[in-house]
Amino acid sequence: MNFKRQQKSDYYLFDTDVENIFINEYMASAPGDFVKVYLFALMYAGLDEEMNNEIIARQLGLSEEDVLKAWSYWEGLGVIRKNREKPEDKFNYQVEFINLKELLYGKGIKKKKVRPDGKARADMSDKTIQSMYQSIERIAGRTISSTEMMKILSWINDFNASPEIIVYAYSYCKGKEKQDIRYIAAVVKSWVAEGLSDVLAVEEYLQNTDQRHYLYRRVCKALGFARNATEEEMKIMDRWFDDMNYTIDKVLEACGKTSGISNPNMNYVNKILTNWHQEKTGDTGGGQSKSVPAAVIQKYYSYLRSRAENEAEERKREVYGKVPAIKEVEEQMKVCGMEISKLIISDRLDKEQQVKRLQNKIDDLTREKAVLLTDHDFELDYMDMHYQCGLCKDTGTNDDGGRCECYNLRTKEAELWQKKIAKS
Repeated sequence: MNFKRQQKSDYYLFDTDVENIFINEYMASAPGDFVKVYLFALMYAGLDEEMNNEIIARQLGLSEEDVLKAWSYWEGLGVIRKNREKPEDKFNYQVEFINLKELLYGKGIKKKKVRPDGKARADMSDKTIQSMYQSIERIAGRTISSTEMMKILSWINDFNASPEIIVYAYSYCKGKEKQDIRYIAAVVKSWVAEGLSDVLAVEEYLQNTDQRHYLYRRVCKALGFARNATEEEMKIMDRWFDDMNYTIDKVLEACGKTSGISNPNMNYVNKILTNWHQEKTGDTGGGQSKSVPAAVIQKYYSYLRSRAENEAEERKREVYGKVPAIKEVEEQMKVCGMEISKLIISDRLDKEQQVKRLQNKIDDLTREKAVLLTDHDFELDYMDMHYQCGLCKDTGTNDDGGRCECYNLRTKEAELWQKKIAKS
């Protein structure tokens, strides 16, 4: 792995520019270790010196696995891009830092794929992009953040998706009550992969493949509606099929009960099916708890990370109080790390040997620290961060940038956590 940026001489006399968009939109909610990896690598990006995950991990006192997770996390947010010479090589890639200002305003986007007419999606006019954003905001009923804007632009660049397809995907996903940005991205990617280039093609595709939309249309037809179901009607029908587990035949039987009324409607059918369900199950009709918003789940993940950080700091203070020598050992390790950093950018002919010498010294200090801990009845990982999930480090994101397997469990916990906060 290596990093590229405009090269500067006399490295320690210069500053590292960090975009305000990164600070405002990304840094505050990101795990602290991931921010450290980003900033450290950004600093080295312009030095034209060999750098890899192993060195980054050693310099920052992290595991190499944590560094890999950091890059997957930032890639998932569109902050960096992994450029692989071999797509199948998962861990061998060059990290490219994205210019967030240019990405946000739709300028300088590099194309990866070419449209059939030979023009890159990146050359799309600002007016078209702005119109797309406005349409999405009307559908979502909210102002979309700059982070979301950049993700949307990445779909144009990475998936070769048209603004028309993206806008339709937002409408489609809202109808399914699936408004998570990653879900929408997956929908857009799948449609493009199917070769769908416009809304008509998507609608035809959905008609043939989307079973739920087929059920919606079938019910509407049974009620004599010459239109598609409204968003509220789709929610009602979802409860029939998902919560009450009705088959389409049973629902159509209920629809048939409307033949004797002047104005057949969805609420009438809903009452029939609800009564049938209550008679069968003895359900009081109290309803089920609403799903936990994604924003609450992310806040809960942030809470877990903050709690783990605070508890780790408390354990460090306890160890330092009982064994001051451990703090001294750690200070020596930090000094060695800084010396390695200076050597890497130096012109010394023996820098490889000196770096190896310092790395060996750090290894010796690590062993000394382990002995001091065990001699005073502390576990070796006592001072480390103890996460709820060791796989994702309480970020909810796995190595591939997807959802971690702990997400469902954290969702249930987040619901209880939210209720507890509301009562306090």
